[in-house]
Amino acid sequence: MGEAQFGVRHKIGAPIATTRLSEQAIVCMPPRSAKFTLDEWKLSNDQRCRNTEDQQQLADRILSESERVREETAERAAILKATTDRRIEERIGDVEFNKKELQVQRKEICIELESLGVYKTRLQDCLASLQTNALTVCRKCLMLRDGRIGIDLVVDEVEHALQTEITTILGGQSLLKRALEQLNEQMRRLRSTRYLLDRDLQYKQGAIDLDKGSLSLKPTDLCLSIYEGYANLDPANISADEYNAYSAKNIQQAAREVTSARPIRVFIDTLLKQVIDDLWVAFKKCNHEFNERIVATKQAKATLEDMHRLTTEKISHMQKNILKLQKALSAKEGNTALAHTRLGRRAQRVGAELVRDPPGQALFYECEMLRYSTEQLQQMLHEATSSLRYLLQTQLQLEEDINVKMNTLKIDEVDCMTLRATMDYHSY
Repeated sequence: MGEAQFGVRHKIGAPIATTRLSEQAIVCMPPRSAKFTLDEWKLSNDQRCRNTEDQQQLADRILSESERVREETAERAAILKATTDRRIEERIGDVEFNKKELQVQRKEICIELESLGVYKTRLQDCLASLQTNALTVCRKCLMLRDGRIGIDLVVDEVEHALQTEITTILGGQSLLKRALEQLNEQMRRLRSTRYLLDRDLQYKQGAIDLDKGSLSLKPTDLCLSIYEGYANLDPANISADEYNAYSAKNIQQAAREVTSARPIRVFIDTLLKQVIDDLWVAFKKCNHEFNERIVATKQAKATLEDMHRLTTEKISHMQKNILKLQKALSAKEGNTALAHTRLGRRAQRVGAELVRDPPGQALFYECEMLRYSTEQLQQMLHEATSSLRYLLQTQLQLEEDINVKMNTLKIDEVDCMTLRATMDYHSY
């Protein structure tokens, strides 16, 4: 048919020479007639039959090959889907195993955080008690003891013991504050690790949910879609080794933080016991010094009271003695007046009667002795009066000292010891 277009005929099966058009001498033929010959008709029918048979044979081969390919691709798709399902199931199992490991470590962290929270409360309670109770009481005792007066305002062993107890309290507070800082830092690290575990668990749960959702999908579901983009459909850029190393790192870090948190609890237990023991030692020593000081003050007060009682008795005796001396002086005035009067009358004698006779000498001796006795009595009266004045002054001083001791006893025994009775160093 194509040969007719160029006006050239070839025999069936004859080779056609392929030459360039520029090298050929094209002969223009007049158009052929619209009718074909009988040979051409037969040839066309035979050719059509052969072509049809060839196409039928080709179609049979394609049908058989298509069925084979369909069966092969269906089997391959089923195998690939089964393999993928099995891989997904294995992956779900691996992720769930890692998730359980993370959950175990997270539970350990939560338990450790709860325990550390209890220890933090113990430290805070101990610090608050030391600050608001023990330290305040000790400082108030020092302030109250500044209210002592007189000779009792002395730097004694009680004051040294109070200063030592305050130093012990401040030292204990410093140690407890440092321990509290370490505890807060460890709790912060545990919370940070728990946050990382929670995030990892969230990611793993999301991966499990996605994989389970993918595993439940079927080829006949209506929600399926075909990706026709150009970017890579699988954006995963983390290798399995890196993934396992990441999960193992989180688990190891959690275990390490839990392990490092346990010695802190042991340290806090030891520290609290040591601090409380030291405080009890200082507290008992201070109370012992208080009791010793109170006993000494009571003894001094009792001694002063005995001396005051004796002084009061001496004052009474001295007052009576002064009255007796005054009466004796009054009596001596009469005797002196009598002797002087007699001696004066005898001096009125005249003439030879004015003689130194024994009566005159006796009167003169009596006057001298009465004068000497009067001087003695006056001297004793002066000494007795001075002694009475000193006794009265001593009595006042004793009363002041007794009042000082009473004030000291009130401060030490009533005020300070009552305050110190509220101090309680128990095991926090």
